[in-house]
Amino acid sequence: MPLLTIIFCGTPAFALPSLRDLIDQPDFQIAGVVTQPDRPRGRGKEVASSPVKDAAAAAGIPVYQPQKIRAEESYEYFRNAEPDAVVIIAYGQIIPARLIEIPRLGWINLHGSLLPKYRGAAPIHWAVASGETRTGLTTMRIDAGLDTGPMLLKHETEIAPDETAPELYARLAEAGAALIVKTLRGLASGTITPTPQDNSHATLAPPLKKEDGRINWSLPAQTIYNRIRGFQPWPGAFTTFRGKQCAIWGKPAPRQSVLISTPGTIRTNGGDVDVTCAEETALRLEFVQLEGRNKISAREFANGARLQSNERFGT
Repeated sequence: MPLLTIIFCGTPAFALPSLRDLIDQPDFQIAGVVTQPDRPRGRGKEVASSPVKDAAAAAGIPVYQPQKIRAEESYEYFRNAEPDAVVIIAYGQIIPARLIEIPRLGWINLHGSLLPKYRGAAPIHWAVASGETRTGLTTMRIDAGLDTGPMLLKHETEIAPDETAPELYARLAEAGAALIVKTLRGLASGTITPTPQDNSHATLAPPLKKEDGRINWSLPAQTIYNRIRGFQPWPGAFTTFRGKQCAIWGKPAPRQSVLISTPGTIRTNGGDVDVTCAEETALRLEFVQLEGRNKISAREFANGARLQSNERFGT
């Protein structure tokens, strides 16, 4: 098989396993890596490079960091590189149509869901938060729409009952590496037939926002737990207690321990701390972090708060 010239576009850690695997393949040549510009990151807001840039630099691959990929200089970059394919994984910018037309095999995207379900920026988080028990990966040729291009290959996996979004994210990132390699070889050999998506089955997975993490105690405990798992590490799951924001972690309580009361009511049950939810369910708290304080166990929270009768979390 002739050597394939590839440009790799990506930014976060999710793209790293695929980049590293592509670098190791003897039939691929990574001519360049395109990633987002260095930006302030972390609590200290120090300017830092992306994980993909660091990996490319370590491998001696040239890195290009356009402020806007739709700029004329970006068009010249891709046109001069003459790639057979562009692999794009969580890059972070919309690709203009004239760039999509350059590589003969197209722009190949690794998407963190079984398309057409969960199109958008946060498919892994929303799959967990929505209580899905199965998800996966899809490789696709990108087009002008939002994750609407023709599908190439898929990888399906279960979501474990207690699995969090970061845990699933890491698993899918590793599985994606082999899928990308298989997709590129299949396209080069002509053994993959692109399949159009059925738009009538599409659902959206929009970018997460702070308010997504606010707990609605009028939902069943399992639904709240799914959102706790899905919205890690940000925005997390939070409520209010005595007028202050309060982050919480917990799991559904056993049915036989549930005490019927108004949703949001906090009850101590032996050494456990349960919060009433909808449909005669309760969430058993594990940890609590009051605004401006350290994370503590639920028992420490209950003891320190000296809970009043029928005291509630906010909604």
